[in-house]
Formats: sequence, C-alpha cells, structure tokens
Amino acid sequence: MNVAHFLEASARHESGRTALVFGDRRFTYAELDREAGRVAAGLARLGIRPGERVCLHLANRPEFVVAYYGCQKLGVTPVALNVTYVRDELAYIVRDSEAAAILSGPPFAAQLPDPGGTPSVRVRVGTGEPGAVAFETLPTDPPLRAVDGDREDVAAVLYTSATTGRPKGVMLTQANVVSNTYATVHHLRMTAEDRGLCALPLFHCFGQNFIMNALVAAGGTLVLQERFVPADFLAAAVRHRVTVLYAVPTMYIVLLAAGLAAHDLSSLRLAFSAAAMLPGDVEQRWTAATGLPISQGYGLTESSPFATYNHERAHRPGSVGTPIENVEVRVVDEHDREVPDGTLGEIVIRGPNVMRGYLGKPEGTAAVLRGGWLHSGDIGHRDGDGYFHVVDRVKDMINVAGFKVFPREVEEVLFEHPAVAEAAVLGRPDPVKGEVVRACVVLRSGQSTTAEELIERCRGRVASYKVPVAVEFLSALPKSPTGKILKKDLR
Repeated sequence: MNVAHFLEASARHESGRTALVFGDRRFTYAELDREAGRVAAGLARLGIRPGERVCLHLANRPEFVVAYYGCQKLGVTPVALNVTYVRDELAYIVRDSEAAAILSGPPFAAQLPDPGGTPSVRVRVGTGEPGAVAFETLPTDPPLRAVDGDREDVAAVLYTSATTGRPKGVMLTQANVVSNTYATVHHLRMTAEDRGLCALPLFHCFGQNFIMNALVAAGGTLVLQERFVPADFLAAAVRHRVTVLYAVPTMYIVLLAAGLAAHDLSSLRLAFSAAAMLPGDVEQRWTAATGLPISQGYGLTESSPFATYNHERAHRPGSVGTPIENVEVRVVDEHDREVPDGTLGEIVIRGPNVMRGYLGKPEGTAAVLRGGWLHSGDIGHRDGDGYFHVVDRVKDMINVAGFKVFPREVEEVLFEHPAVAEAAVLGRPDPVKGEVVRACVVLRSGQSTTAEELIERCRGRVASYKVPVAVEFLSALPKSPTGKILKKDLR
C-alpha cells in the first residue's frame, strides 16, 4: 500500500489528462508522475532512507505536489511545514519530527532555523544555505516507482494548528490516508472530469488529503493557487470551468462580499466547506446567489480529516451530515456514555480514518483515543434522522455563573445583522460570575452599527446570561492559514 499509487494509477489511465494547473503552468499525469519519481530518486541518491521523515517547507506550488508524491514513492514520510511560521516555530517542528531532510524554496527558506539547531537534518534541498542542493541539480535519474509498504506505515505527519499549546504531530498511516481518500471520491462523486479549485494550504490536512489526494485518485484536475485572493479565485473558477470549489466559511463570506453576479459559475456542481463552523446566514446567502447549497464536511486532522458529510443524497442546511462509509460517530457525556438524540455532548469518532497517534506523545495519544474512540473536543448533537450538528469547541464554552454559553449561538445572531461581516464570541473573566460574554465584530465595508444596537439585538434572541456585556469592533479577526478564527489570540 502506498499513497503514490493514486498518482501512478492516474498516470497509467489518464496519462495525457491535465493533472495540475498553476498559473500558466500545466502538468499532465504522465509529467507529474515522472517528476515525482525523479524527486524520489534524488532523495535516495542523497542518502534518505525509507521510514525517515522529510520536512516540506513549500508553498502551494507544483513543487509541493511533486515533493509530496516523491516522498511517498520512496517510502519516506512527508512532514508539511506551515510556511507562515517563523524560525522558532519551525525549529520546534523540525526537531520534534527528527527530520532527516528539508525541502524548501524562496522566499520562505529565509525563515528556516540554523543547521546547528536542527541536528537530525542531513540533507537540505532548495534552502539556499551553504552545502544545500538546488532543486535543479538534484540527481534524479532514473525515476523511481512507488515502494509497496505496510498499511500501518506512517504516510504523513501533519502538525496541528496549535490553537492551544505546542503543535502536535499527527501520524496518519497509509491505511488512514488511502481509506479516507477513497471515501472522499465516493461521497463527493468525483470523476476524471472534475476540476477542483484549491487556495487552501497543502500543508493542512484539508488541502493535502481531502483536495489534492482525492483529485489525483479520481484522475481529476487540481487548479492550485498559492494564496486566496478573491478576484483571482473567482477568475480561476471561470477560466478553468471549475466543477468543485473548496473553501472555509471566511472565504465564502469574502466571496459573497466580492459579488458573484458578474462571474459565470455555471460549471460548478459542488461548493464545499469545512475546517470551521459555517454560519447559517452565510449558507443561505450563498445558495440564493448561486443556486447551490454549501455541502459541509466535518472532521479533524486526527481523522484524516473526513468523518461526516452533508450530503450525497439529502442535504440538510445547518448540519455537518452523516458519517462517511466505514466510520462511526457518536455523541457522549463526560463519562463517555452515549447520549440520546438531541442531547448535547462530545463528538467521538471511530474508523479506518482515525490516526495512529501523536508523534512522540503516548500520553496525549492515550487521552484523545481513550476507549477506542477519537475524542474530538467538539460539542454537538445528533438529530432523530442521524444527522450531526456541531455547536462549539469544548474549550470555547463560556461559564457564566454556572450557566453554559456556547459562542456559536450568539455568533449566529450577530451574523444576521446586515452590517456584520464576521463575529467571534468569547468569555471575559469576571470577579462575580466567573466569566461574562463579550463579542468581537468586523463590519462589512461601508456599513455601520453600534455596540448598543448589537447587544439589544441579542437581548431579544438569547437568554439574558448569553447577551454580550461588551462589543469590540476590529478591522480583522486573527485566523489560521485555513481561515479558522484564533480565539486564543483574541483572548
């Protein structure tokens, strides 16, 4: 078993079809497979051995795709680095993963830690450092074919986005990635005719597995953008007659503000959202503008990431859908007992998509995989028809004098105000109540409102203890590279 078999199979059956588009550059499947085989050969010639880990410090460019599949072919484990991280953050991950090599390139290579601080690294490619190998001089012939490894071999290590504490390296096995990729192709009904538009980072599980690997497995075309620029994103969707659009909620908010009427999106058959909770108002406005619902998925890096989908048969607005094939999802109480439908609890997941564990952290692994189930840290419920609904993160819950407040409930009310573009609700310490509710709001361009008006709006929609005591207006909310609002930074 090897993830690179997806690429090799598509190169056999769809050799002349376009596999990858980046600006004016195009790669057929035959070309992409050959380039990946050359990288595999080059790494082998430089002494990198199967089973070792290789850091990919590369942006959303063809080099990432080629390097990723080159690593897979050789049987080494790619560790994708967040290119927005600074030197100290990168040094931690390189040391924690005990990487044997780093592949990088301008302009991000300048942020890499000094060689003395990462002693495990023997090989550097494209970093520009003395002694490093340039990509163009990598010894690459003859191209290698994929080795056939064990299903429990680690296919990739993806580091969590560190919403709390240090990032943890999630070990996904070959079986995790292969099973989840096939499930994605199945549930999204993907074919070689699909053209998927991706501006989400490939160093994230969403971009790497759900988008890149699934499109390659289907023999479709990956239209890749280095970063999300709304005008460029919409232009690419029109130019390439994109059929599947991948975005996170904040991207849909921005796209709606950019105006969709001037763009011919008639080629779209699917608009997909994941990585954060989708506000109901945003979903309704998108459907009104395009005629397409936003199909939501749910999961975590630890679940490869796909766990539930809404929906290949019966879409239900506001839900993250039902479990994907071969995966079980439950809602449990604080004692890990399953709760009745309609009752809030923690969402837990079991199936072939669940990670092997956290790299070098057996205690953390045991805590999150207790009882044979992956504990998500997300609060939600299942309705009577088996559809799951995510309410909030456990750690984001606000405790007001013993009463639980889930921020999303208040955020949904704020989102419905015509002047509000984005909202984040969080707790503020209070000497009497323990915590009180406050809101951070970004206004739409050219719109205005007051804190008093927003507080009054909430007062008529939610219980008094859920009403924000203060509203702070900001120009932007801090976000991860996948658009997830970083409430720890707001706090």
